[in-house]
Amino acid sequence: MSDNAGPQDVIDFGFRQVPKEAKKPLVRAVFDSVAPRYDLMNDLMSLGIHRAWKQVFATALDPRPHRTLLDLAGGTGDISFGWLARGGGSAILSDINPSMLAVGRDRAMAKGFAANLAFLTADAERLPLPDACMDTVSMAFGLRNCTDKDAVLREAHRVLRPGGRFLCLEFSRVQVAALAPLYDAWSFRVLPRLGQAFAGDADSYQYLAESIRMFPDADTLAGMMRAAGLSRVQVRILSGGIAAIHSGWRL
Repeated sequence: MSDNAGPQDVIDFGFRQVPKEAKKPLVRAVFDSVAPRYDLMNDLMSLGIHRAWKQVFATALDPRPHRTLLDLAGGTGDISFGWLARGGGSAILSDINPSMLAVGRDRAMAKGFAANLAFLTADAERLPLPDACMDTVSMAFGLRNCTDKDAVLREAHRVLRPGGRFLCLEFSRVQVAALAPLYDAWSFRVLPRLGQAFAGDADSYQYLAESIRMFPDADTLAGMMRAAGLSRVQVRILSGGIAAIHSGWRL
C-alpha cells in the first residue's frame, strides 16, 4: 500500500488496513478456504448457538406463500432453507462467492428445496435486479464482510417493494461485562487454533474473529439503515449482545 494513501483509500480487513480494492479478493479467498467447512466454522465461532439464532431469524422473516425472499450473502443456504421450510414463497439465494453458492446448491438439491430456489452470483453492493422486485431481503453473517456496507443497505432498500422489509442477522458487541473476556479469549486464542486443527487454516478464522470486532455496534448499524432509507428500524439483541437482528421497512 502506498505511503500516500489517504484514509478514504483504505478499509479494514480484520484489524489490518488494506486498499479498498483489495478487500473483496481477500474476503473471497477466506470464503474459498472455509466453504467446504462453513457450518463447522459457524459452530466453532458461536459454540453452535448460530443454529438457534438462525431459527429465530428465519421465523422473524415471517415467511408467507405469496412473499418472495432475496437472501443476500446466503452462502450455504440456511436462511433460504428456513424460509422455504416455513412456507415462504420463491427465494433467490445470492452470494458473491461461487464456492459458497456451489455448496448451497448441493445442499438445496439434497434437501429438496431446489424447485423453489434460484441461485445468483452477485455483489450485494451492485445487485443485477430491478427496483422494487422483492418482498423480503435477508442477510445473515455477511454484511460485515462487505467493503461498502452503506451501498449494500441502499441496494436492499432499492430492490424491496413498498411495504417490504430488510432483516440482518450479524455478530454484534457483547453487552454482558463478565462475558467479554471469555468471548475475547475464545475468539483470539482458541478459535484460530481450532481453525488450524479442523480446517488447516488459522488465518481465515483469525480474520473472521477480527471482522466481528470491527463491525459497527447495534446503534450505529441502525443509524446506517435509516440513512439508507429504511424506516421503523428495530434491533433485537441475542445472547447478551454476541449477535443481533436488525430490521427495517421500505415504506
